[in-house]
Amino acid sequence: MLKRIVCLLLIGSFLYPATAQKLPAKKKILKTLRLTNQYFMNKWPDAGKPIFTNIERPSNIWTRAVYYEGLMALYAIDKQQAYYDYTLQWGEKHKWGLRGGIKTRNADNQCCGQTYIDMYLLDNKQHPERVKDIKASIDSMMLTSKVDDWNWIDALQMAMPVFVKLGNLYNNTAYFDRMYEMYAFSKHKHGGNGLYNQAEKLWWRDKDFVPPYKEPNGDDCYWSRGNGWVVAALVKTLEALPKTDPHYNEYLQDYKDMCAALLPLQRTDGYWNVSLNDANHFGGKEVSGTSLFIYGFAWGINNGILDKKTYQPSIAKAWSAMCKEAVHTDGKLGYVQGTGKEPKDGQPVTYTSTPDFEDYGLGCFLLAGTEIYKLK
Repeated sequence: MLKRIVCLLLIGSFLYPATAQKLPAKKKILKTLRLTNQYFMNKWPDAGKPIFTNIERPSNIWTRAVYYEGLMALYAIDKQQAYYDYTLQWGEKHKWGLRGGIKTRNADNQCCGQTYIDMYLLDNKQHPERVKDIKASIDSMMLTSKVDDWNWIDALQMAMPVFVKLGNLYNNTAYFDRMYEMYAFSKHKHGGNGLYNQAEKLWWRDKDFVPPYKEPNGDDCYWSRGNGWVVAALVKTLEALPKTDPHYNEYLQDYKDMCAALLPLQRTDGYWNVSLNDANHFGGKEVSGTSLFIYGFAWGINNGILDKKTYQPSIAKAWSAMCKEAVHTDGKLGYVQGTGKEPKDGQPVTYTSTPDFEDYGLGCFLLAGTEIYKLK
């Protein structure tokens, strides 16, 4: 906590330098988003093609689903038919199904449902097949009393928005209620006393990182992208959940507390470390966590929740750094940590390295850029 206070005292020294970066013009932001997205669409013209790394996986897994979250956000500000067609192709080639089938309880497998529901709504609910399986999967979970499925914090981003979207779509608050029960179990019970550190306002990735586990410098291990997933989950939940929901204010407070805790942890170069409190444990630039944090910051400003003067300099610093240092001339993204659950995983993270999956990092970047584009 002492270190956190010192960081807060020092925040002005790097967030508000005399020549603080300004956000680029909207046209320039959109140009970057189009470039990075086109790189991916060119590389994967067949949206249904399986992904092969160490094993073959269907392309409706969570990594690709996160990319389509970003693409849907981009489509909302840049309605190019090619984006819609590419998303439609993805859903149709998977028959709007889930990896593991409708009986899956795994949030990773359900993440694709976010985009399936979005595509259903875009076409004025004319294609019920698009939501049939994702609804059946969530409904099958709700037939049981089991609420401990989200035992890793990534799951919050993968599945919470699905519950919110279904609750709104079917005007059924039971989805909201079950979502909260599962969120509360992750927050307060998993790992013994919950995965959320109420004192530091950050989350341990799963039970393996709850104290007494320590980083090499003796601090707790807070993984950047893991906490980024929680920020995104809270943003998407608050964006769509009715404010009359009895737990809305708790989500809102958790979101504001997390943003306040993350702000002073930003590096002087604009990024966040993969290990938020240990710059020497696989330290360096990293795009996915950084993107998710500034996505959350920008959304908060756009919705009148976060103070623009406090958070926009942080956004500008991070976005400028990523655009200048991580985006290749052909649109490829560098400095994206590969899949895993802790700082040592998915290394090395460099400008030229290619993560095992290139899709989710881009999805995070698109979410950030589209929300920044909306800043007034």
